[in-house]
Order: sequence, then structure tokens, then C-alpha cells
Amino acid sequence: MIDLRVDREQAARNADWLRERGVILPTFEEQAHPELIPEPIKDRLREVGLWEVNPLNLYRITWKNEPRDKGGLYGPVNWLALPPALTGVRAPIWALVGKWFPTGAHKVGATYGCLVPRLVTGQFDPLRHKAVWPSTGNYCRGGAFNSALIGCQSIAILPEEMSRERFDWLRNLAGEVITTPGGESNVKEIYDKCRELRSQRPEAVIFNQFDEFGNYLWHYHVTGQAMEEVLRDNLGPDRRLAALVSATGSGGTIACGDFLKELHPGCKITAAEAWQCPTLLLGGFGAHRIEGIGDKHVPWIHNVRNTDLVAAVDDEACLALIRLFNEPAGRDFLAGQGLSPTELDSLPLVGISGAANILAAIKTARYFELNERDVVLTVLTDSMDLYASRIEEMRRSRGAYGREEAVRDFHVHLLGQGIDHLAELNHYDRKRIHNLKYFTWIEQQGRASAELEAQWRDYPDYWLGVRAQVGRIDELIREFNQRTGLLAGLN
Repeated sequence: MIDLRVDREQAARNADWLRERGVILPTFEEQAHPELIPEPIKDRLREVGLWEVNPLNLYRITWKNEPRDKGGLYGPVNWLALPPALTGVRAPIWALVGKWFPTGAHKVGATYGCLVPRLVTGQFDPLRHKAVWPSTGNYCRGGAFNSALIGCQSIAILPEEMSRERFDWLRNLAGEVITTPGGESNVKEIYDKCRELRSQRPEAVIFNQFDEFGNYLWHYHVTGQAMEEVLRDNLGPDRRLAALVSATGSGGTIACGDFLKELHPGCKITAAEAWQCPTLLLGGFGAHRIEGIGDKHVPWIHNVRNTDLVAAVDDEACLALIRLFNEPAGRDFLAGQGLSPTELDSLPLVGISGAANILAAIKTARYFELNERDVVLTVLTDSMDLYASRIEEMRRSRGAYGREEAVRDFHVHLLGQGIDHLAELNHYDRKRIHNLKYFTWIEQQGRASAELEAQWRDYPDYWLGVRAQVGRIDELIREFNQRTGLLAGLN
């Protein structure tokens, strides 16, 4: 549960701090439904760039931004339908697009969901504290961005082997950047650094996405509603939602599956992970190159009891796809397979983890033998804007990319994607995975075993209690904005 006890004096000081900086906080409901945002705020956004460090961009933490770099307002949810000529399966695969968030990734929403409850309750002091954002990539970028918008200091922690674009951007925005050993697979090293900061620097407040229920709640409420809106507007009477596919990552994005399953009880939830580190599938370990999805542990906030399938994806396939989708020879080949110019132009919206989600969606469609009536939903968490250096690295290490490579990657990794490295979970499979939380969160991180047991034993009441908090958080945000007086002053 999120601690929503209010320190009235500190909350009042926080309101003064934000008033001086002209910061108004959106509610979760406004981020899910930006049509509710006051018109004076929309008028001011017409002159603001999407990535600009301007507190008005808190109101662009939504799936419904116009796909423009500057001055855009709101429209329908950003999503795309992947053509069957690309996926090779009969079932439509639809993907939400994360590129059009500030920072170019949807994790900026998760960080807001973690930061704002502590800010409005007075549990975080932007004058005294430093917000620590441990991550393998986009989460610490989103946290540094939101910290800058409210005027507080931030510390970003991420592995040293992450993409150059992440570090270049963070050095211009985060107050401090700490690198830890390894790459995507080295999450424990990030935890160890957090423990060190917590013991040595009292000003450090850790926002750990893997156990912060604000992450779960933001995706349940905002991403879940965005997906349901896509279904409402496009599903039609002859189709049904068959599955939601998401890399487990921090356990945040996959929470939208909980939202969808309440409305579509027949929907399956597929958790994707890297075959090179098959933690959920085999209790395994290893290292992989799918940036942003985490591994070697089960996130505290992952509702494992609601997960139906685990699909492990080869990281080599993901890297092959980003070359196929972005190299000139790959795009020329795909044009010959029937993809339209519009469909080709949408391919750079797929980052490395998005490629993993697409491959897991293909596996899911093949495993359940889905047909044209069965829609599979997934997420493109970021885009190739954050991975251009990876293409350059592969050109240097692997050579030029030509038609022969494109033919191979298309037929092997897309049309040839099978149902290997996949498991449909029964009750005790889920319990086995859930119990893996013990070793990370009880033994290493000091959480209470009673709560671990409650997550499983008191299902679904435990999770319903978490979800119910969104109303109280929005109420606290509205009260906080009343204290600053800024919203009333816009009218």
C-alpha cells in the first residue's frame, strides 16, 4: 500500500515551494483523460516543446499527446496496428506508442505516480531531499525530468553499459549520475547502491520502481484506461481482446493487464522476459541486451497471481529487428513484402524492448492459435530515438546490412517465431514465481514476509486495496493545488 498519511506542515511548505515555481500538479484522472485539463493550461501548452523543462509538461504525461515535438495538445491514444504482413500471424497485434511522452518514453508516467503521493503528503521535501531514481534506463530519465519540473535535486542510478543516448541526456538534467557495474541484467548492483546511499546520505529518498506501488497504480489507472479506449473505439462487435503482452520489467506496465482483465475476463496476460535470463520461466539467471526490462528477480509490485503466460524472447532477435526496421536495406525489403509507406514510417517507433514485446505477442498468438477475431495488445515503451548508437555499434561490429540480412531476419525472427521458451502457468506455477520475491525483497531488502504472504493469500483484496488509493491520491492533489492557488489564478 502507498503511505498516504499527511504531514500538514511539510505539505504546506511544499505548496509554497511549488507556488514560487509556478507548478500545478495534474491528477491521475487528468492524465488518463486530458480532455478534463483546464483550458488555460491548454492555451499555455501551445507554446511549449514536448521535452522542454517546463512544469506545464506535467500535463503531457499522457498517452494522448498530439504526435508533435512542440505545441501539440491532445487527441486519441497514440497506438499503431502491426500489419499481418510483418507479424506473420492472423491475430491483429495493436501497440500503444510511448515516443510521444516527454523524454520519449512512458516511464515518465511511472515516476510521476511514485513522486506525487510523497510530495502532496509532505513525505518528500523538495528543498531538503534529493530524489533517487534507480533504473536500467528510462525510469531514471523520467524521474530526473519530473524532479527538474518541480525544482528538486535528483540522483540517477543506472548500469554503465546502457545506451549512450541515456547518459548524454541525463548529464544535462540530473543533478548527479551514478553508474553501477554491468548492464541490463545487473539490477542487484543498483539495489546495493541504493542501500549505500540510504545509509550514508540522509537527504537521499529512494524511489525504487520495482517496489513503489505508485508505478503499478499509474499504469493500472492511466495505461489501462488508454488501452481500453483503443479497444472501445476500434474493437467492433466481431472482435475480442485475447491477450495483453508486456515485459515484466519493473512490474509497472503489466499492471494495465489487471485493469483489462476486469473488463475482459477471458483476456490472458503474458509476461515477457529475455531468454538469456529466464527468471520467471526457469528460475534462471544470465545477461541480456534488451534495454529497459530488468531481470533476475520478481518485482514486488508484480501481481503474479494474475499472470497467465511467460514468454522468453531471444535478445538477438530484438537487435535483428531494430536493424530490419531501420536500415535502408531492411525497409526496402519490407516494402516488397507489402508494407505501405505509412507502415514503414511507423517502424522507428519500436525500440529494443518494444521489439521484445512484439515478438512475445507473436508467440502468444501462435501458442493460443488466435485468429482474426482475437486482438493482442502490447506496448512500445520508447522508440529508436534512444538507440541510434546501437545501430552504429552493430554496423561497426557486424558489418553492413543488406538484402541477405533482411531476408534472414524477417523469415527467422518474425515469420519463424515459434512457441519455444514459453510456459502457460497453472496455480502452482504462479505460486512458485511469486515465492521468488522472498529472496530479493525479504532477505535482501528487508520487507515484511507477512505482506508477501498477503499478496498471495488475500488475492484479490490486497490488490484491490492498492487500486482503490487512486481516488484518495487525486483528492490530495486537488487539495494541494488549492493551497498553491495557481490553478484558480489561471481563470
